[in-house]
Amino acid sequence: MKRRDFLKKVGIGTAAAAATTVVGAPAVIAQKKYQWKMVTTWPPKLPVLQDGCERLAKRIGELTDGRIQIQVFAAGELVPALESFQAVSDGTVEVGSGAAYYWAGKEPAVQWFSAVPFGMNAQGYAAWFHGGDGLKLWEETYAPFNLVPRPGGSTGVQMGGWFRKQINTIDDFKGLKMRIPGLGGKVVAKAGGTVVLTPGGEIFTNLERGVIDATEWVGPLHDLRLGLYKAAKYYYYPGWHEPGTYLEYFFNKKVFDSLPKDLQHIINAACMENELWVLSQFEAQNGAALQELINVHKVELVQFPAEVLQRLSKMAQEVNEEEAAKTPIAKKVNEAFKKFARVVGTWGTVSEKAYYNIIVPPFSLKG
Repeated sequence: MKRRDFLKKVGIGTAAAAATTVVGAPAVIAQKKYQWKMVTTWPPKLPVLQDGCERLAKRIGELTDGRIQIQVFAAGELVPALESFQAVSDGTVEVGSGAAYYWAGKEPAVQWFSAVPFGMNAQGYAAWFHGGDGLKLWEETYAPFNLVPRPGGSTGVQMGGWFRKQINTIDDFKGLKMRIPGLGGKVVAKAGGTVVLTPGGEIFTNLERGVIDATEWVGPLHDLRLGLYKAAKYYYYPGWHEPGTYLEYFFNKKVFDSLPKDLQHIINAACMENELWVLSQFEAQNGAALQELINVHKVELVQFPAEVLQRLSKMAQEVNEEEAAKTPIAKKVNEAFKKFARVVGTWGTVSEKAYYNIIVPPFSLKG
């Protein structure tokens, strides 16, 4: 090949490559960007819960290379805590976070996706959502509300709550005014109590002033942060009402479905990553907080009497069936939950239960 012909061909090739680069560049630069808002049910700066929402927003921004930017608003900063579900459903904002049982007034079935008294723990719930039909049923339940739900991590087994008086028999629940949501609240009501549902930011004031006689919140980490030990003397366990409470992120369905598939996949992956992070934080920090409550603040830790738990368990079964009978989807979800719980429960009896009952040495609550 002559030198002149060679240079001519090389020049044409280089020009073509350059043209391809120039033509292709706007396609990358012009990718659509999304500015979203997230509203939560959590007070500002609340560890793990509100922090987790901030973390999720940051991770989605990082993983999408800035194509989705989410501004997070704590409870009351943009909408009231218990109006976040409706705000996302209406499309006023794009994302929300809370716990599904807050929306029981809209559809009874939602309660099974957060906590069922004497039901599955965090491991069981994760298995149901990601290894069973739990998430599919959750999506089916939320679809009429124009929402796409995603598991937001678990608190693990919660504490039984703070009480201003001792619970020695089931009759001690009669007339008791207690802040407790979801199916657990309905069990307390069946036992004769009066259920009061208030956002987290109002719990301490209501307990201190006697507006309520008892409250459950989450566990040692958050109970210590809210200073609940200053307003009630008795700290009961275990959290029979919420043995594996799951949190949630929910997206406006119209907005979510309109996203390119790659962004949908990124959001799903980021939610699942945060799901693990939330449970890990609770497991890592609750122990130290419990020790501080006992050793520094001299909190009286009390176990519910076995007879009381047995009576509550029976009432819980009745409540679950009563709630499930209210709508077809609630009945469907309840049956699916029970079926899956039996499956993981059988395995758990010879795995987790055997391990804790036989192999693990007893640990002191003090020191």
